[in-house]
Amino acid sequence: MQGWHSYLDSATPIFLLEAHSDRILPELRDNFPRSASRRRQNWFMLERVTLNVTLQSHRSPTFMDCIINRRARFSASHRYYLPEWDEAENQRRFGLGSRFPGHGHNYELYVSLHKELNLYGMVENLSTVKQVIKREITSQLDYSYLNQVWPEFQQTLPTTENIARVIWQRLTPYLPLVKIQLFEHPELWAEYQGKDMEATLTIKTHFSAAHRLALPQLTLEQNSEIYGKCARVNGHGHNYHLEVSVAGEIDPRTGMIVDLGDLQKAIDELVVEPFDHAFLNKDIPYFAEVVPTAENIALHIAQLLEERIRQLGAELDKVKLIESPNNSAEIHCRGSVQAPRQLLEKTLTAV
Repeated sequence: MQGWHSYLDSATPIFLLEAHSDRILPELRDNFPRSASRRRQNWFMLERVTLNVTLQSHRSPTFMDCIINRRARFSASHRYYLPEWDEAENQRRFGLGSRFPGHGHNYELYVSLHKELNLYGMVENLSTVKQVIKREITSQLDYSYLNQVWPEFQQTLPTTENIARVIWQRLTPYLPLVKIQLFEHPELWAEYQGKDMEATLTIKTHFSAAHRLALPQLTLEQNSEIYGKCARVNGHGHNYHLEVSVAGEIDPRTGMIVDLGDLQKAIDELVVEPFDHAFLNKDIPYFAEVVPTAENIALHIAQLLEERIRQLGAELDKVKLIESPNNSAEIHCRGSVQAPRQLLEKTLTAV
C-alpha cells in the first residue's frame, strides 16, 4: 500500500498538490507533455480526479469534511456539596464525594472539531487549537479547586458531565466544536455535543466468563463449520470489558444526569455479579437457547439495564462489549432494544 513507511509529501502526490490545487491544476493541464510515460500519465489522471473534487464549488461533505481530535490534560479537585442541604443529606446524595475539603482527578480532555478542510489540508491549525485550549481551559483549571474557579460551577456542581458542558460553552466562540469528551478517570467519562443540558455519561467495568458458540439443533460438525474453534464442547473464556453509556438532562443544581452510585449499583447487580466467572450457556438462562456471541451478550445486557436506568431518570444510550482487542460489539439503545437487527452494530477486526 502506498504510504506505508513513506514520506507522504514526496511519495504520494495528492499531499504535494492538494493544498495548492487552484493554482497548480490549470498550469499542469496546459503544460503537461503529451509524450509522458505511462506512469506519469497515470499519476496525472489520479491527481486530476482528486484536484477536480477540490475545485468544485459545492464540495461533497463525505469527502471534504473532517473531524479532528485534540487531547489535553489538567489536574483539579472538586467537592460535591450543596449548602442548602445538611451534612447527612449531602452524605446520602453524594457519598464520599461530599467530604471536606474535596478530592481530585487527573482529567483527560478530548476536543473534537468538525469543518471543511481548508486549502492547507487542515480543519484548524493544531498549534492554534492547542493555544486556545490552553488559554481558555487548561491554564485556568489545572491545579484548581473547580467549585470556585469559574462562576458556572458555583450554581451547578462541577460533575464530569457539567465540566464537559461548560468547557464546550467556553470554547465554542473560538473553535468549530462537534464534541467534548472528558475522562475523570479511565472508567468514567462524559460526552457533550452542544445540546443544551443533555449529556452522556459512561461507566466502564469488566467481568470474566466462559461460553460456547453452538446452535443446539446442529451437530458438532455443523457448529464447527459455522463457529470454528468456538464450537468446541468444553467452551472457552474471555476477560470482557463493558462500557455502559446513559443519556439525560444535567440537573441545574447537582450537575448530574443520574445518581452515579445508583447507576454503578444497577450495572453490578444486573450484569457483573451474575455474569462474572460464569459459564454463560449454563449459568445464564437466556443463553440456554440463544448463542452467547459478543453481539447477543451485549444485546442481553442492554435489555437487562434498559428499564432500571429509565427508573433512575436517564436513558440507556449505548452498550459496548469488548470481548478481545480484536472483537467488540455495540448496541445503540435509544428507543427500544427489543429489535436487535435494527439496533445492532458489530465491529470486528481481523486478527
